[in-house]
Amino acid sequence: MDKNTKIYIAGHNGMVGSAVWRALSRLGYANLIGRSSKELDLRNQVEVARFFQHERPEVVIDAAAKVGGILANSEHPYLFLMENLQIQNNLIDSAHHHEVKKFIFLGSSCIYPKMAPQPLKEEYLLTGSLEPTNEWYAIAKIAGVKACEAIRRQFNKDFVSLMPTNLYGPHDNFDLRSSHVLPAILRKFHDAKANNEPVELWGSGTPMREFLHVDDMAQAVVYALEHVLPEHLYNVGTGKDVTIKTLAHTIQNIVGHQGAIHWDRSKPDGTPRKLMDVSKLSDQGWQAKIDLDAGIKMTYDWFLENQKSIKMNVL
Repeated sequence: MDKNTKIYIAGHNGMVGSAVWRALSRLGYANLIGRSSKELDLRNQVEVARFFQHERPEVVIDAAAKVGGILANSEHPYLFLMENLQIQNNLIDSAHHHEVKKFIFLGSSCIYPKMAPQPLKEEYLLTGSLEPTNEWYAIAKIAGVKACEAIRRQFNKDFVSLMPTNLYGPHDNFDLRSSHVLPAILRKFHDAKANNEPVELWGSGTPMREFLHVDDMAQAVVYALEHVLPEHLYNVGTGKDVTIKTLAHTIQNIVGHQGAIHWDRSKPDGTPRKLMDVSKLSDQGWQAKIDLDAGIKMTYDWFLENQKSIKMNVL
């Protein structure tokens, strides 16, 4: 990939998009373009088509999405389904019609069935029912994966989908009403430490989750950019998981909270386990490098430095 290739990063201000931008900039890619949501409404088909006609990007990295945790998905199902469909459909279709050479679609491990065998393999897609707490977002992302597969099959274009496990890191969302599990727990322990209070967490603590630092995810995107991958769908993760209870104690130690932890078992646990089989991408030559303890420490340091400017409000 030529360093002057014109690369459009959709969602470049978000956690994943900004990490991809940083990674590509460090490598000397000098023709990166991005638009804020105020500058370009990705839900608007006409605006997106006009943008592609004017800018003519050669590569598109789709890191744009409406995202949130269990509570946000449960309270706003239509929003998570429709806005994600609109965003990705507009980007994929405009990329196809304006001769984009490579399209990298970013999704989520929630596309796989709730009770799929562990670890999750790419071929388990559409083999069972989804986790109800985030099925609206998952259905939209599945549609994006299949759209990229269809374009690849019908037109032989280099459209590839990367499905990351649970991501965390700089520029995450720490809003307790809409954040994912790791930043939400980190925020709770931080606030409880400041107020000398115990921490209440949802569920039993027994579900197992895998976590990938966003800088590792960015490196996976770079790898997909610089290589021609032979298949349309790849899992991206560490291949290792921990219980939510273990995660909580790890974060508690890093934050320095000394109080008790109370588990509210009346709240949902979500999927019992979500571990990714990452062998397909590993066989192509890519592996994650940042271990969980180090990644959480880096994330908390960033949080402390930026807490006045990051998203802390409610949805």
